[in-house]
Amino acid sequence: MNVTEPMTPYALYWILFIFIAILSYSVQGNLNRKFKKYSKVPTRDGSSGYEVACRMLSDHGISNVKVTCVDGQLTDHYNPENNTVNLSKDVYYGRTMMAAAVAAHECGHAVQHVRQYAPVQMRSALVPVVQFSSRIVTWVLLAGIIMVEAFPGILLAGIVLFAMTTLFSFVTLPVEVDASRRALAWLKQTTSSDKQTMAAAQDALKAAAYTYVVAAVSSLGTLVYYIMIYLSRRR
Repeated sequence: MNVTEPMTPYALYWILFIFIAILSYSVQGNLNRKFKKYSKVPTRDGSSGYEVACRMLSDHGISNVKVTCVDGQLTDHYNPENNTVNLSKDVYYGRTMMAAAVAAHECGHAVQHVRQYAPVQMRSALVPVVQFSSRIVTWVLLAGIIMVEAFPGILLAGIVLFAMTTLFSFVTLPVEVDASRRALAWLKQTTSSDKQTMAAAQDALKAAAYTYVVAAVSSLGTLVYYIMIYLSRRR
């Protein structure tokens, strides 16, 4: 009588890894296509990403945040440590709905900080923990896997450290979704968009949000893999 052997953690990990890699490649490719497509759709009033960012900040009564230009593509981000909205050159100078949507999204993060949006505060509290864990987690997990039978506590410590990064990924999801919601709500009221261009902005930000979903799922899958190793070696 043939009995099917249970799938090992390593086999499960490779299946999961391949699935997530394909999903990540697909989502990133979709984002790049959307970026290229909507970078050809002009803002209704000809506003640049820089001008959109400045207006959104001003409309929300934020005067202590500076809008700057940074190198790279899709490197746009808000830095709460020095109160800057940093836009890539294509977004900073671009007079397209893609540029407007990205600029408004990053300003949405600035608004979150001013309004003390709860998930943002939680994510900020996790930053020091994640920064610490990210520096040592790889080595702790490696040592834990090698010595799991003799010193299982090492792998367990690595799992706890990695769980912090997974939690950070999931806390990031509502932060990004809310920033896009704030951006779209503001854009809808401005002269930079109309019904057609708003649809472009919404589609672009939705494509960007999927990248955070994939990152969170990938982190969770990896965490489950390490937990399975720990449990299987402890039997």
